[in-house]
Amino acid sequence: MKPAVKIILAIGIIIIACQFFRPARNTNSRVTDADISKIVSTPDSVLYALKNACYDCHSNNTVYPWYANLQPVAWLISCHIRKGKEELNFSEFGNYSNRRQVSKLDGIANSILDDIMPLASYRMMHLKAQLSASEKSLLIKWIQQAKDSLSEKRIYPESSINNL
Repeated sequence: MKPAVKIILAIGIIIIACQFFRPARNTNSRVTDADISKIVSTPDSVLYALKNACYDCHSNNTVYPWYANLQPVAWLISCHIRKGKEELNFSEFGNYSNRRQVSKLDGIANSILDDIMPLASYRMMHLKAQLSASEKSLLIKWIQQAKDSLSEKRIYPESSINNL
């Protein structure tokens, strides 16, 4: 057998063997009390944009494309999700301190304005994730309202409001 055939055969065996080693899936359809939609008022249009452009990498529930069943693509996707959730997890947003919540909202706005989120590689494969100018404007406006709402909670915690 020629060396080139042996190399191609070895690569094929490695690729097939890789299919048996799959990363854990990031799926949890339950919306927890810590989800951002439970913490700040989130209109359906905003939630729709967030779910299409952000939630796959920044929540506890990813909708996987068909190619996520192929290795090593699944490992790359899993790595993106892990890093995305370390940076911001919409499903755990309520567990952040008030100050961190405001900071994360600022970061989201800056990422949208600078066009660095969603990632270009993600937008290429997920056409629904491409934010239009009106969606960007909608999200920026919502972020400001959410920050204002969180700032009011910081100034007047619920327990002090109830005592008035």
